[in-house]
Amino acid sequence: MTKSYKYIYGPVPSWRLGSSLGIDPLSKNVKACTLDCVYCQLGRTGFLTDKRRDFVQTAEIMEELNSLPALEIDYITFSGTGEPTLAENIGEMIRKVKKARKGKIAVLTNSSLLDSEDVQKDLFPADFVVVKLDAPTDDVFESVNHPLKTIKLGNMIQAIKDFRSRYAGRLALQVMFIERNKKYAPEIVEIAKDINPDEIQLNTPLRPCRVKPLTKPEMDIVKAHFDGLNVISVYDTVKKTVKAISSEDTLRRRGKV
Repeated sequence: MTKSYKYIYGPVPSWRLGSSLGIDPLSKNVKACTLDCVYCQLGRTGFLTDKRRDFVQTAEIMEELNSLPALEIDYITFSGTGEPTLAENIGEMIRKVKKARKGKIAVLTNSSLLDSEDVQKDLFPADFVVVKLDAPTDDVFESVNHPLKTIKLGNMIQAIKDFRSRYAGRLALQVMFIERNKKYAPEIVEIAKDINPDEIQLNTPLRPCRVKPLTKPEMDIVKAHFDGLNVISVYDTVKKTVKAISSEDTLRRRGKV
């Protein structure tokens, strides 16, 4: 019988990260997040919050991680059922995982808590941080991401720039394009140039969610605005073939169960 894992899922083939073993530092029955993005594969945010706390004890994460068989992966990735930086002990988790396992550490964040000095320090030990920005203005931010009232787009953008200036690892900026924000690509490009990430990841929601993905021709038009920048697009990549340690757990966290 396949072992079931509560906090760890994958490995999964990722167009952004090669093969990735996921760690969920939240692991709630409902999604905990600062945003309620219309395109989220996990559905609506059941626990909308900006308050950080320990959702899962670090020791529980390490116990599952240490029980894994030998795996060939490119990244151990912190993401999970919501915004991973809500976990106040994510920095401790990152440091302990780096000591215990070979492989690089990645974190996928929606950028909403990056204006916290503590959050930035927690992410500094990671090898690769993927930050998100889907909007150039407050009204587009409200329409696409449905943030808590405490989350301000201007603060997010400035926080990403500040983090970029201090972070020694690899930084990617991911933009999720849907019908509501595709025409704002030129404005997003200008913000991206100011941030100056190592790469820009152009995405559209190919997994089931509340909105339709853009077609490849539509994404090609979006991509053209980013000409001259280091860009990868979801339609232009080939995923690796990997075998999940627990298929049902992995599919559930990817919005397919």
